Amino acid sequence: MEGAIDPSLSLDDLSQDRSMPSTLVLNADLDVCPALGTWIVNNTQLLSGFSLLIGDDVLQELARRHDFKDLSIIRGRAIRNGGDIVMAATILNGEISGLIHFPSPPEQHASDVLSDPLVRAALLSDLPIALNPATASALMQGVKRSRRGYLIFNPVSGQGDPEAELAEIRSYLEPQFMLQIWRTRSDLDPAEQAKDLIKEINAFDSDGEGQSIIIASGGDGTVGAVASALQNSNIPLGIIPRGTANAFSVALGIPTGLKAACTNLLLGNLRRVDVALCNNQPMILLAGLGFEAGMVDKASRELKNILGPMAYIFSGARQLVDQKPFHATMQIDGQEYRLDASAITMANAAPATSLMAQGFGEVIPDDGLLEVIVASPKDRISGLSVLSSLAWSAFMSSSANHNNNNIACFRTKQLQIELDDVQKLVIDGEVLDAKTITLSVNPGALQVVAPIPLKS
Repeated sequence: MEGAIDPSLSLDDLSQDRSMPSTLVLNADLDVCPALGTWIVNNTQLLSGFSLLIGDDVLQELARRHDFKDLSIIRGRAIRNGGDIVMAATILNGEISGLIHFPSPPEQHASDVLSDPLVRAALLSDLPIALNPATASALMQGVKRSRRGYLIFNPVSGQGDPEAELAEIRSYLEPQFMLQIWRTRSDLDPAEQAKDLIKEINAFDSDGEGQSIIIASGGDGTVGAVASALQNSNIPLGIIPRGTANAFSVALGIPTGLKAACTNLLLGNLRRVDVALCNNQPMILLAGLGFEAGMVDKASRELKNILGPMAYIFSGARQLVDQKPFHATMQIDGQEYRLDASAITMANAAPATSLMAQGFGEVIPDDGLLEVIVASPKDRISGLSVLSSLAWSAFMSSSANHNNNNIACFRTKQLQIELDDVQKLVIDGEVLDAKTITLSVNPGALQVVAPIPLKS
């Protein structure tokens, strides 16, 4: 039995580590511990999505008959040593999802049960309570059908107090969601965290009755990593943007304020959008050569901290002066084209502020196509004309001036580019070196909680 209990988990961890699964309190009078043990064994699959907080003396009694190696168990203080009071405080603190408590039968009066500290705390907290095997099974089925939100929270994103922001998010969501908090770590890709959650959700919701959602709260890097893990799944992505640009959120019309973003999640409108693949890397926003890559590369973290989204405008102005043309061969639908360019931008989704993506005035994230814009200005004045034309296109939501010989715009499902020399390539904010670029679209691969678009 000892091998089933993680010694690093204790009651104190409930208030310190919000990344553990939702927690249930399990308790029984010692003479009915066998009934509780049998019920746990019969409901192992349902319970596997939770941490189980059990008093030490009750746990020892259960361990005499059963091995709970597949369950996450937190050893609490022994009930006879005040563990019921400590766990009642945990319930009142809002850290428990439900109480399963098997009292001794009938010679005790109902009033005795109601006076139990655990039951009293649960009643005061409006917490689901079960007092026998039948009601315990019903409670678990109800919990399974409830809305479960798995929040992947990046404490480094944003410029405010992350703990205050997390508390505000919880205050908006927890009345409606059974919320679990998973903090990002510097040593772990958020995509890997999301993949672990997908496994947990699929195991818990094997019959499709649940309403689970994975929520990414951070900048575009965090959102993109989680989105890449969720593509081709039936689990929706919720977004609470807290980054500098929040480009993906803005492109889908998701509000950037905490309260408004949480309201969007509570409304629960689902939209399917495309996910692109660029050099075998998932891409939800855009990839860019030349101007776009240089602009992002020059927008340092220090500059973004000082200027916010304006950092990209500032670095873009610098890039306009420094950008040198490059030579490329582009393959589209079996046709080969040779060209000189100062910028090639390939967009799956992009807000209006991503000027180089706005050749058609709007990037449509669910049309199964990439928006490709090639800019070939001959001099700085022509470069300014290109940016001005694209800015006007974004403002008017109409195609850029196709009489402008410095701009070419088209849509395609897939694309390959061979460069004469290695160039900087940006993929969803990540800058790398590339000489060959291959892109394709996976239509409708991602389900996102987003406002219903006013126009298609």
